[in-house]
Amino acid sequence: MAELTKLEDKLGEVLGLAKAAQDATAKVAGLIDDDAITSALGTMREEAAETERRCTELAGLREGKKTAILDKGRETKREATDMMSIYLGKDAEGLDGLEFLTMAEAGEVGHWEILGTMARRAGEREVGELVDWALPIQERHLADVRRSGVELAGQEDPREPA
Repeated sequence: MAELTKLEDKLGEVLGLAKAAQDATAKVAGLIDDDAITSALGTMREEAAETERRCTELAGLREGKKTAILDKGRETKREATDMMSIYLGKDAEGLDGLEFLTMAEAGEVGHWEILGTMARRAGEREVGELVDWALPIQERHLADVRRSGVELAGQEDPREPA
């Protein structure tokens, strides 16, 4: 298997996080009975699918590295899915799901910022263009899940037993 640069490794990670985000948003939407929030999660899922597509396309432009980048993406998705299954156990509720997505989206924002810094340092124009497209979307996702979590928390009775 081809050896990845740090930048290519990070590209594989954001690819894997985009794949995991599709599963996570679907799972969390199933825990929530609020049309506005589930609609926003549906939009996030669609945008994660487009992010996956763009990352895969860019990986294909890395001579001899596509398979290794995709493998890194699968590994990262598996790790993120494992974290989700631990955090969202059998008794998980909608608020738990939004708290998990808040952590996951913050992680994605950080990964994209790091990839952007690496791309600028390496003079990788195509990667930089992908980051310029994806980072604002990830920042919006983070803001949306934070806002949704606070909204859902406002609907809870805090005196009710957990």
